[in-house]
Amino acid sequence: MDAMDSMDGAGTATAAARWPGRAAGLALACHPGPVVAVTALACALAVGAGLSPARLALVGVAVLTGQLSVGWCNDAYDAGRDARAGRRGKPVADGAVSVRAVWGAAAVALALCVPLSLACGFLAGTVHLAAVVAAWLYNLRLKATVLSWVPYAAGFAALPSLVTLSLPDAPWPRWWTVTAGALLGCAAHLGDTLPDIEADRAAGIRGLPHRLGARGTRLLLPVPLLAATGVLVLGPPGPVDAGSLAVLVVAGAVALLGPVLGRWWHKAALAGAVTVAAADLALLLARGTALS
Repeated sequence: MDAMDSMDGAGTATAAARWPGRAAGLALACHPGPVVAVTALACALAVGAGLSPARLALVGVAVLTGQLSVGWCNDAYDAGRDARAGRRGKPVADGAVSVRAVWGAAAVALALCVPLSLACGFLAGTVHLAAVVAAWLYNLRLKATVLSWVPYAAGFAALPSLVTLSLPDAPWPRWWTVTAGALLGCAAHLGDTLPDIEADRAAGIRGLPHRLGARGTRLLLPVPLLAATGVLVLGPPGPVDAGSLAVLVVAGAVALLGPVLGRWWHKAALAGAVTVAAADLALLLARGTALS
């Protein structure tokens, strides 16, 4: 009896010692950067649109659970490929957390996302869940096809829709907010994939950026960024103010300069994309209550 108690105690102590590492691995496996960024963007749009604190919290948690499910699904599904490619910093491939645990976390997050999204309103929830499904399809299939950009476009376009449809009268968003969101999503896909194109191609991934190659992706990246800026500046009704025009000019210069400097600094295109995307998001957030 004492021996068994001793063994149980040792096992509990060992599990407790491993638990913080597993918890950290699970947290890192969700892709915390994109999870935080997308959730923060949704909350910022919700604040600008005038959602009540309770509705703002609901939108934020719905987006958070959806993003968590997508991030965990991505790492769990790619675990074998990441291990074969010898990628470091991937918690599942490194053995910090099991594939089963990450799949379980993804399933729980997705199960929570469904009622939380629908609680925002039937239309709002349907739009958001469609975007989450598209993101799962990206992980499981579309990532390796020429349609790899579609889930990104759908996901970013869904954010202003989720926010406005969560308002009391559930208005549909203005066309220019959805269009700009979709274009920013395309740019996010190109920019996010750009640093890993060669490694991904070696692993057999053939999404749109991989088919274009690093050079082609750098050259294409300014197009959706400039288009998004143009839509945000020229799309809303009324005269265009000087500040918005200045943003359009500066964004154009930065976006076009990135690929040129990319010959000497390989991260120049991505840095330019981030700068223009930040300006676009500022324009979008500045519209606030004009989203619907």
